[in-house]
Amino acid sequence: MGTFQILIAIAASIIMLRLGLGFLRALAAPRPEPPDPGELRAVKFHYKCTTCGTEVRMTVANEQEPEPPRHCMDEMEALSNED
Repeated sequence: MGTFQILIAIAASIIMLRLGLGFLRALAAPRPEPPDPGELRAVKFHYKCTTCGTEVRMTVANEQEPEPPRHCMDEMEALSNED
């Protein structure tokens, strides 16, 4: 083996080691803590995607009047507010 091949092997092993350690660090990071129970509010909204027809029922949100969710790159249409 030539000197050049040895240098390439060392560089490749260092890169693989750093990538592997970075991946393991990402897995070992703790999960973010869930929001306090008082931060989420019970809501009853029904939305429909005007493009594909997908329907969504929102039951919990961080605001009393949340923005409509997005689907197919567009905002969904509000069908009803089930108060």
